[in-house]
Amino acid sequence: MNAQKTITLALTGASGMAYGIRLLEMLLAQGVRVYLLYSQVAQIVAQQELNLALPSRAKETEAFFNRRFNVAEGQLRVFGREEWFAPVASGSNPADSMVICPCTMGTLAAIAAGMNQKLIERAADVMLKENRKLILVPREMPFSAIHLENMLKLARSGAVILPANPGFYHHPQCLRDIIDFVVARILDHLGVAHTLMPRWGEESAPDTSTAS
Repeated sequence: MNAQKTITLALTGASGMAYGIRLLEMLLAQGVRVYLLYSQVAQIVAQQELNLALPSRAKETEAFFNRRFNVAEGQLRVFGREEWFAPVASGSNPADSMVICPCTMGTLAAIAAGMNQKLIERAADVMLKENRKLILVPREMPFSAIHLENMLKLARSGAVILPANPGFYHHPQCLRDIIDFVVARILDHLGVAHTLMPRWGEESAPDTSTAS
């Protein structure tokens, strides 16, 4: 069971918002407690890529996703960008794991430099210093030497760099299949059970259709 897990999910302004929203859906469907953070630019990208209007107020966003994914009140908590009394801001109350999906190069660079000007950066810094799992899902192409150096620095500090690079050996039939490939790999690293896609050597996966 995943009921005891608490995972922080941060959405930033990189392209690939579908990965983050699908990940949120699957975490909630598996009974995981989720702390959700998102940047102002993430709101713009969500609108542009998914026609998804994320509210600006945390409580409104909680209600929005509770309705969208039919989850009980309290399973999802949303925090403002500078809500410094949020649990994620302190090493005394860290989540079990944190994912930034999608992750901009600016956010990645700020974390690599130890900058904590926003709650997302502070939450990531807490995960590193407390030796908790931090997964960064960059969606950029190509990577510059600066990007690569920042990723190497974070990998050496214990972060998992998991680029949004879908595979095709599972013979995807639609866009959702491609998105689920990346989301499945993130869930694997979080230790969250799923049946989103067949694993290597398997011919098929059970039906995992969910309400959206």
